[in-house]
Amino acid sequence: MRNLKLLIEYDGTHYCGWQIQPELPTVQGTVKRALEAILGEKVNLKGASRTDSGVHAYGQVANFTTDSGIHPLAIRQSLKDILPDDIVVKDVTVVPQGFGSRHDAKEKTYIYKIYNNTSETAIHRGRCWLVKRPLNLKRMQEAAKFLIGQKDFSSFQSAHSEADHSIREIHSVKVSREDVFIEIRVTGRSFLMHMVRIMAGTLVNVGKGKIAPEEIPAIIEAKDRKRAGVTAPSKGLYLVEVKY
Repeated sequence: MRNLKLLIEYDGTHYCGWQIQPELPTVQGTVKRALEAILGEKVNLKGASRTDSGVHAYGQVANFTTDSGIHPLAIRQSLKDILPDDIVVKDVTVVPQGFGSRHDAKEKTYIYKIYNNTSETAIHRGRCWLVKRPLNLKRMQEAAKFLIGQKDFSSFQSAHSEADHSIREIHSVKVSREDVFIEIRVTGRSFLMHMVRIMAGTLVNVGKGKIAPEEIPAIIEAKDRKRAGVTAPSKGLYLVEVKY
């Protein structure tokens, strides 16, 4: 019995998220079926992050155990032949039996991409949030500092969240701009449902002048979802990296 770890990149546009859902296309379900076809056995594939419908990943991590003796490189090549073009398994490695892609994660990094321009975009339409109103980058950067640290992020979680508690620790939040693209990069141990997307929506409101940077601590302290900004569209969110 071996425990294998996968490093997966995917365009989530045509999937209803990572996690398997009956009768719906998901990334987990697609990779699981491909592995079972290759290995000739049932596979319990576990992922580091349950990315939402439409969310993308550069570095999703998943693992599963198998009785098969097929070499990891051969598994990777077979996955390349079977999987659709919008899912790529970049690496397959043997890891210790006790390794779990979700519970052993020490840090996750997400980026949220914003296309800040008055005109529409054809090429990037499914991979970023189009915000036509000019955004004040400096004010967004000032506001981002207040999101760092261990806090109760109740104001930044979905009403449908099933988390046992809403205390999370954010290690860094960086906002940068290159031409018409604004990128929000968030790193932390773990995240609440829709947390990064709500952070992005709130920072966009700051950039628009609807929220002052110094209001962020009060929004956090309120523990009220209605006080924070909108939930940014899923298409702009990417899982970048998971560290162990």
